[in-house]
Amino acid sequence: MEQFNLEIISPEKSILIKNDTEEVVIPAIEGYMGILKDHIPLISFLKPGIIDVKSSNENLNFYVDDGIVEFKDNTLSVLTSNIFDLKKIDKNQIDKIIKDAEEGLKKENIKDQEKYILDQKIGVLNSINPN
Repeated sequence: MEQFNLEIISPEKSILIKNDTEEVVIPAIEGYMGILKDHIPLISFLKPGIIDVKSSNENLNFYVDDGIVEFKDNTLSVLTSNIFDLKKIDKNQIDKIIKDAEEGLKKENIKDQEKYILDQKIGVLNSINPN
């Protein structure tokens, strides 16, 4: 399969830089989107979800809260404020994030957009952390 470049960056550090990426599935605000080499250029916002990375020698999965994604010149750039590798997170950490999101939903004057994002976050995290 043909390959392209991938970079995932948070404010603290560069999370992942790969030049042998074959496919990435991202949780775009429009819905999950698959990216392959020579995809049309795009810029999109991310919603809470799972980023699946497939390369020639490994598959990686990350949870992302939000962010922006750009694909241009066969390079996919993901900029996010909160991301974690699903292999390195434990149940207690996920439970805390879910609890914080549920508390956010209880706010009195919550906006529709914020409610949507928190609902998405809770749904995704519950799917990877069944009780």
